[in-house]
Amino acid sequence: MRNAATLFAPLHRELIALLESLSAEAWNAPTVAGQWRVRDVAAHLLDGDLRKLAMCRDGHFSSAPASPGYKDLVDLINSLNATGVAYGARLSPRLLIDLLAVTGKWVTEFIEQLDPDGLAVFSVAWAGENESKNWMDTGREYTERWHHQMHIRDAVGAPLLLDDYWFKPLLDFSLKAITQTTTAIDIVIDDLHWRIGSGAAAASLSMTRDQAWRWLYNAPVEGIRIDGDAQLAERVLRARSVMV
Repeated sequence: MRNAATLFAPLHRELIALLESLSAEAWNAPTVAGQWRVRDVAAHLLDGDLRKLAMCRDGHFSSAPASPGYKDLVDLINSLNATGVAYGARLSPRLLIDLLAVTGKWVTEFIEQLDPDGLAVFSVAWAGENESKNWMDTGREYTERWHHQMHIRDAVGAPLLLDDYWFKPLLDFSLKAITQTTTAIDIVIDDLHWRIGSGAAAASLSMTRDQAWRWLYNAPVEGIRIDGDAQLAERVLRARSVMV
């Protein structure tokens, strides 16, 4: 899928329905996203919506990295994430749901009207891009919202969004994190198969869909099968589809 804009509205509906179904206890359930609880992930999604609208829709930038280096950008993102989640602690679950219902609609409307071939405000650095088109940045935004919703679903035992409708476009964007490899490697995820690089594959990684999203989005994962060049495979397994 070249433009994931059509996925934002249905993914947003899934999120609101999920949050509305949670018990009071579930909002404090731990997640695989570090120290964040379910309510912290929801607060992060709200903060992400507001930042997207402020910067990309309204042209309002409150912060900039100390230098253009990758580490400085990661440090800035981590700081913004932490302050956004800290503010979210003031909000009740009902307020988080009500606000996300509004901001998610606004973000969807903004994303849907973008020219896919226009220049994005931000490049997708984890894919090795110094400059990105809107369609690629939209794909990044889709993966961001998808994997944080998965954090919540995983924490509360809700069904995971792993069917082809959600997962195939997710992998099309997420695997761009490892396209810089110069030696070909096969990625086998249940019934799906990607060859990264050209020529004969020197190694292969085999995993389930559940293992795949945990690997790419920096959650604990075990049991991924490695065949062939172990050093190449281990190097690829260090790749992430997020800024870390």
